[in-house]
Amino acid sequence: MRHAKSDWSSGDADHDRPLNSRGRLAAGALGDWLTGRGVLPDEILCSSARRCCETLAGLALDAPAKLQKRLYLAGPSTMFDALTAANGNAVLMIGHNPGIADFAMSLVTRPPKHTRFSDYPTGATLVLDFDIASWDALMPGTGRVVDFIVPRELA
Repeated sequence: MRHAKSDWSSGDADHDRPLNSRGRLAAGALGDWLTGRGVLPDEILCSSARRCCETLAGLALDAPAKLQKRLYLAGPSTMFDALTAANGNAVLMIGHNPGIADFAMSLVTRPPKHTRFSDYPTGATLVLDFDIASWDALMPGTGRVVDFIVPRELA
């Protein structure tokens, strides 16, 4: 998941930039969407950036979260390393573009037929299924797309 829409007018340093009102609404809607679909993580890996933490809070999911500074503006290889070290059965990762978009593309066997997948807008959420026993067995290009959504589709 890419973090929800942030507030560029806040004047805060990039790491400390909060969500804007649209982003807060989107985070709640995404949490409702995940819950309604029964896609509930049992582990969450989240960038330490404020906008990611506020996205996480807005999701209102009942799962332990690990805030990781290494996920702040991380590239695909750092995200891959973080995911392969995960312990949960269903893991949610919250990060930033362009890394999260590139990482998502690297994981799928075939990208979803969705016009927004290639640019991965704020709040974009990809649900994948992997045929692996543990995350350390994860290989690029092996994720089967279960779903993909952007917040505008939840309005």
